[in-house]
Amino acid sequence: MHQLPENLKKIAAAHQAIKAEIGKMIVGQEDVIDQVLIAILARGHCLLLGVPGLAKTLLVSSLGGVLDLSFNRVQFTPDLMPSDITGTEILDEESGSSRRTLRFVKGPVFTNLLLADEINRTPPKTQAALLEAMQENAVTTGGRSFALPQPFFVLATQNPIEQEGTYPLPEAQLDRFMFLVRMDYPKRQEEIQILRQTTANREVQLRQVVDGPAILELQRYVRDIPVSDHILAYCIDLVRSTRPDEADAPEFVKQNLTFGAGPRAGQYLVLAAKAWAGLQGRINVSCADVRRNAHAVLSHRIACNFHAAGEGIDSIQIIDRLLQHVPEPDSAGV
Repeated sequence: MHQLPENLKKIAAAHQAIKAEIGKMIVGQEDVIDQVLIAILARGHCLLLGVPGLAKTLLVSSLGGVLDLSFNRVQFTPDLMPSDITGTEILDEESGSSRRTLRFVKGPVFTNLLLADEINRTPPKTQAALLEAMQENAVTTGGRSFALPQPFFVLATQNPIEQEGTYPLPEAQLDRFMFLVRMDYPKRQEEIQILRQTTANREVQLRQVVDGPAILELQRYVRDIPVSDHILAYCIDLVRSTRPDEADAPEFVKQNLTFGAGPRAGQYLVLAAKAWAGLQGRINVSCADVRRNAHAVLSHRIACNFHAAGEGIDSIQIIDRLLQHVPEPDSAGV
């Protein structure tokens, strides 16, 4: 524990170095970059949601250039097969012999940073091919299990569900993502700067500032950050308040939600709060750190019902009300 302040300085320094490099390519979107870095430090996966043209893919590929990691990109399309992601077994025949053996050829998922581009453009069977990899950090085929390189992150991009040719991600797959991060249109001045940069001859060399072993070390430092019972109770109160079947759930939750968030949401709220405090170089984790990350953790883990749709209520509004409704626990009576 006595080394923690020094370790927090390393996390904060890495944060500033990564943001400075990505800023050479990406104009604005600072909150989005922070959310992605929180997910990485918490050993989570991140889903970026936004209309085409908001630099979702550029952000992830820039991150691949800044982190000294292996990087693969898979463009999800309606005809993509599960084996196109995980790999396939091929039959090898020895020269001059009738002996044949099966050999597994690893797919693009065997990397440190996987960009799953437009993940909702492919049918559920192929989307599900990522499930085991994201949860178990392994791929099983032919009765054998192959471990994925560490660290391993899936950063997926998704177009809005209402767009033509999209397949909504099933709840089980959504729950594997620590964060759902919504990317908005840039501000006016930022958009002018984007035009200035992208319509001129401009070559940018990104410097690799953090490698794989350093990321694994930073992830351990984040988990070393202490969290009080007060914070744990607040995370649990928030998560349990999203469940319409809970007796003490607020009335607006019972009216507007089909189901609420599971236990994984509480884990990710705690880890996100720890990671954000660490990125700021702080040893103390506060309820404000939890609230800052609540939308990204909870919004894809709750389902609005027909009543909510009829009233024009979405998951963001529900979480806004929850953050106002759920009090911080009394530290003396946790």
